[in-house]
Amino acid sequence: MNSDNSKAQELVLASSSRYRRALLQRLGLRFIAASPDVDESPQVDEDISRITQRLAQAKAAALRPRFPQACIIGSDQLCVTTGPSPTLLGKPGTRDAAVQQLQTLSGRTVHFHTAVCVLQQQHVRLASDITQVRFRELTPSEIERYLDAEPEAIHCAGSFMSEALGISLCETISSDDPSALIGLPLIATGRLLREAGYAIP
Repeated sequence: MNSDNSKAQELVLASSSRYRRALLQRLGLRFIAASPDVDESPQVDEDISRITQRLAQAKAAALRPRFPQACIIGSDQLCVTTGPSPTLLGKPGTRDAAVQQLQTLSGRTVHFHTAVCVLQQQHVRLASDITQVRFRELTPSEIERYLDAEPEAIHCAGSFMSEALGISLCETISSDDPSALIGLPLIATGRLLREAGYAIP
Protein backbone atom coordinates (compact mmCIF):
# COMPACT_ATOMS: atom_id res chain seq x y z
CA MET A 1 0.00 0.00 0.00
CA ASN A 2 1.22 3.47 -0.88
CA SER A 3 2.24 5.25 2.34
CA ASP A 4 0.43 8.39 1.14
CA ASN A 5 -2.82 6.46 1.56
CA SER A 6 -2.16 5.31 5.13
CA LYS A 7 -4.68 7.82 6.51
CA ALA A 8 -7.05 7.71 3.53
CA GLN A 9 -10.73 6.97 3.85
CA GLU A 10 -11.63 3.26 3.98
CA LEU A 11 -12.13 1.92 0.45
CA VAL A 12 -14.85 -0.60 -0.41
CA LEU A 13 -15.44 -2.41 -3.69
CA ALA A 14 -19.15 -3.13 -4.17
CA SER A 15 -18.71 -6.43 -5.94
CA SER A 16 -18.39 -10.15 -5.32
CA SER A 17 -16.47 -10.62 -8.59
CA ARG A 18 -12.96 -11.99 -8.12
CA TYR A 19 -12.04 -10.43 -11.46
CA ARG A 20 -13.00 -6.94 -10.32
CA ARG A 21 -11.08 -7.53 -7.08
CA ALA A 22 -8.01 -8.58 -9.04
CA LEU A 23 -8.29 -5.51 -11.24
CA LEU A 24 -8.58 -3.09 -8.31
CA GLN A 25 -5.60 -4.73 -6.61
CA ARG A 26 -3.48 -3.52 -9.54
CA LEU A 27 -3.86 0.05 -8.27
CA GLY A 28 -2.01 -0.85 -5.06
CA LEU A 29 -4.71 0.30 -2.65
CA ARG A 30 -5.97 -1.47 0.44
CA PHE A 31 -9.68 -2.22 0.17
CA ILE A 32 -12.38 -4.64 1.19
CA ALA A 33 -15.03 -6.17 -1.08
CA ALA A 34 -18.69 -6.67 -0.26
CA SER A 35 -21.59 -7.80 -2.38
CA PRO A 36 -24.42 -5.28 -2.92
CA ASP A 37 -28.06 -6.31 -3.24
CA VAL A 38 -29.40 -4.41 -6.25
CA ASP A 39 -32.20 -4.98 -8.76
CA GLU A 40 -30.34 -4.84 -12.09
CA SER A 41 -33.45 -4.70 -14.29
CA PRO A 42 -33.39 -1.87 -16.86
CA GLN A 43 -36.08 0.77 -16.68
CA VAL A 44 -38.49 1.42 -19.55
CA ASP A 45 -36.82 3.16 -22.52
CA GLU A 46 -33.62 3.67 -20.53
CA ASP A 47 -30.48 4.54 -22.50
CA ILE A 48 -27.74 1.89 -22.32
CA SER A 49 -25.07 4.22 -20.94
CA ARG A 50 -27.58 5.49 -18.39
CA ILE A 51 -28.39 1.94 -17.25
CA THR A 52 -24.79 1.06 -16.49
CA GLN A 53 -24.07 4.35 -14.72
CA ARG A 54 -27.29 4.11 -12.70
CA LEU A 55 -26.52 0.54 -11.64
CA ALA A 56 -22.89 1.30 -10.82
CA GLN A 57 -24.09 4.11 -8.55
CA ALA A 58 -26.87 1.93 -7.10
CA LYS A 59 -24.38 -0.81 -6.20
CA ALA A 60 -22.15 1.68 -4.40
CA ALA A 61 -25.11 3.30 -2.64
CA ALA A 62 -26.44 -0.10 -1.51
CA LEU A 63 -23.38 -0.51 0.72
CA ARG A 64 -23.50 2.95 2.25
CA PRO A 65 -25.58 1.82 5.30
CA ARG A 66 -22.93 -0.81 6.07
CA PHE A 67 -19.97 1.50 5.38
CA PRO A 68 -21.23 5.05 6.08
CA GLN A 69 -17.75 6.60 6.28
CA ALA A 70 -16.16 4.69 3.40
CA CYS A 71 -15.40 5.58 -0.19
CA ILE A 72 -17.29 2.97 -2.23
CA ILE A 73 -16.63 1.80 -5.79
CA GLY A 74 -19.48 0.35 -7.85
CA SER A 75 -19.28 -0.96 -11.40
CA ASP A 76 -21.69 -2.40 -13.94
CA GLN A 77 -21.48 -3.81 -17.45
CA LEU A 78 -23.97 -4.56 -20.22
CA CYS A 79 -23.57 -5.85 -23.75
CA VAL A 80 -25.59 -4.60 -26.71
CA THR A 81 -25.52 -5.87 -30.27
CA THR A 82 -25.16 -3.41 -33.13
CA GLY A 83 -27.30 -3.19 -36.24
CA PRO A 84 -30.92 -2.35 -37.03
CA SER A 85 -32.35 -4.44 -34.17
CA PRO A 86 -29.98 -4.03 -31.19
CA THR A 87 -30.32 -6.55 -28.39
CA LEU A 88 -29.40 -5.82 -24.78
CA LEU A 89 -27.58 -8.65 -23.03
CA GLY A 90 -26.86 -8.76 -19.32
CA LYS A 91 -25.80 -11.71 -17.16
CA PRO A 92 -27.47 -14.87 -18.49
CA GLY A 93 -27.75 -16.60 -15.12
CA THR A 94 -28.21 -20.07 -16.62
CA ARG A 95 -26.31 -22.19 -19.12
CA ASP A 96 -29.26 -22.33 -21.53
CA ALA A 97 -29.48 -18.53 -21.54
CA ALA A 98 -25.71 -18.33 -22.05
CA VAL A 99 -25.96 -20.60 -25.10
CA GLN A 100 -28.68 -18.35 -26.53
CA GLN A 101 -26.59 -15.23 -25.88
CA LEU A 102 -23.52 -16.66 -27.59
CA GLN A 103 -25.62 -17.74 -30.55
CA THR A 104 -26.84 -14.14 -30.76
CA LEU A 105 -23.27 -12.79 -30.59
CA SER A 106 -21.90 -15.20 -33.20
CA GLY A 107 -20.54 -13.31 -36.21
CA ARG A 108 -21.65 -9.94 -34.88
CA THR A 109 -20.06 -6.74 -33.64
CA VAL A 110 -21.20 -5.79 -30.15
CA HIS A 111 -20.54 -3.02 -27.66
CA PHE A 112 -19.76 -3.65 -24.01
CA HIS A 113 -20.74 -0.66 -21.87
CA THR A 114 -18.89 -0.54 -18.55
CA ALA A 115 -19.49 2.13 -15.91
CA VAL A 116 -17.76 2.91 -12.63
CA CYS A 117 -18.97 5.01 -9.72
CA VAL A 118 -16.85 6.32 -6.86
CA LEU A 119 -19.19 7.31 -4.04
CA GLN A 120 -17.60 9.46 -1.35
CA GLN A 121 -20.16 10.58 1.25
CA GLN A 122 -22.58 12.63 -0.89
CA HIS A 123 -20.10 13.14 -3.72
CA VAL A 124 -20.79 10.97 -6.78
CA ARG A 125 -18.13 10.51 -9.47
CA LEU A 126 -19.04 8.57 -12.62
CA ALA A 127 -17.23 7.41 -15.74
CA SER A 128 -17.93 4.99 -18.60
CA ASP A 129 -16.14 3.01 -21.29
CA ILE A 130 -17.40 1.38 -24.49
CA THR A 131 -15.50 -1.60 -25.85
CA GLN A 132 -16.25 -2.92 -29.32
CA VAL A 133 -15.89 -6.67 -29.86
CA ARG A 134 -16.24 -8.55 -33.13
CA PHE A 135 -17.16 -12.21 -32.55
CA ARG A 136 -16.25 -15.07 -34.86
CA GLU A 137 -18.90 -17.31 -36.36
CA LEU A 138 -19.33 -19.76 -33.50
CA THR A 139 -20.37 -23.37 -33.98
CA PRO A 140 -22.65 -25.09 -31.45
CA SER A 141 -19.80 -27.35 -30.33
CA GLU A 142 -17.50 -24.35 -29.78
CA ILE A 143 -20.13 -22.71 -27.60
CA GLU A 144 -20.63 -25.89 -25.57
CA ARG A 145 -16.88 -26.42 -25.09
CA TYR A 146 -16.43 -22.81 -24.02
CA LEU A 147 -19.19 -23.03 -21.41
CA ASP A 148 -17.81 -26.36 -20.19
CA ALA A 149 -14.44 -24.68 -19.64
CA GLU A 150 -15.83 -21.38 -18.31
CA PRO A 151 -18.93 -22.13 -16.20
CA GLU A 152 -18.60 -18.70 -14.53
CA ALA A 153 -19.49 -17.11 -17.87
CA ILE A 154 -23.16 -17.32 -16.86
CA HIS A 155 -22.40 -14.48 -14.41
CA CYS A 156 -20.89 -12.19 -17.09
CA ALA A 157 -22.60 -9.79 -19.48
CA GLY A 158 -23.00 -11.48 -22.83
CA SER A 159 -21.56 -14.72 -21.36
CA PHE A 160 -18.17 -13.41 -22.46
CA MET A 161 -14.99 -13.67 -20.39
CA SER A 162 -12.20 -12.06 -22.40
CA GLU A 163 -9.73 -12.57 -19.54
CA ALA A 164 -9.93 -16.33 -20.05
CA LEU A 165 -10.96 -18.72 -22.85
CA GLY A 166 -13.49 -16.21 -24.14
CA ILE A 167 -10.69 -14.42 -25.97
CA SER A 168 -10.78 -17.31 -28.48
CA LEU A 169 -14.35 -16.41 -29.44
CA CYS A 170 -13.58 -13.02 -30.96
CA GLU A 171 -11.82 -11.58 -33.99
CA THR A 172 -11.06 -8.06 -32.77
CA ILE A 173 -11.37 -5.92 -29.64
CA SER A 174 -11.25 -2.13 -29.71
CA SER A 175 -11.22 -0.04 -26.52
CA ASP A 176 -9.62 2.95 -24.84
CA ASP A 177 -9.18 0.85 -21.68
CA PRO A 178 -8.54 -2.90 -22.01
CA SER A 179 -9.38 -3.48 -18.34
CA ALA A 180 -12.95 -2.25 -18.88
CA LEU A 181 -14.00 -5.39 -20.72
CA ILE A 182 -13.05 -7.48 -17.67
CA GLY A 183 -15.47 -5.45 -15.56
CA LEU A 184 -13.72 -2.40 -14.09
CA PRO A 185 -12.25 0.43 -16.23
CA LEU A 186 -9.01 1.02 -14.32
CA ILE A 187 -7.94 4.14 -16.18
CA ALA A 188 -11.17 5.90 -15.22
CA THR A 189 -11.21 4.32 -11.76
CA GLY A 190 -7.71 5.60 -11.04
CA ARG A 191 -8.68 9.09 -12.18
CA LEU A 192 -11.82 9.15 -10.03
CA LEU A 193 -9.92 7.87 -6.99
CA ARG A 194 -7.22 10.51 -7.43
CA GLU A 195 -9.99 13.11 -7.51
CA ALA A 196 -11.27 11.55 -4.28
CA GLY A 197 -7.88 12.07 -2.62
CA TYR A 198 -6.08 8.76 -3.12
CA ALA A 199 -2.44 8.69 -4.25
CA ILE A 200 -2.14 6.56 -7.41
CA PRO A 201 0.57 5.57 -7.96
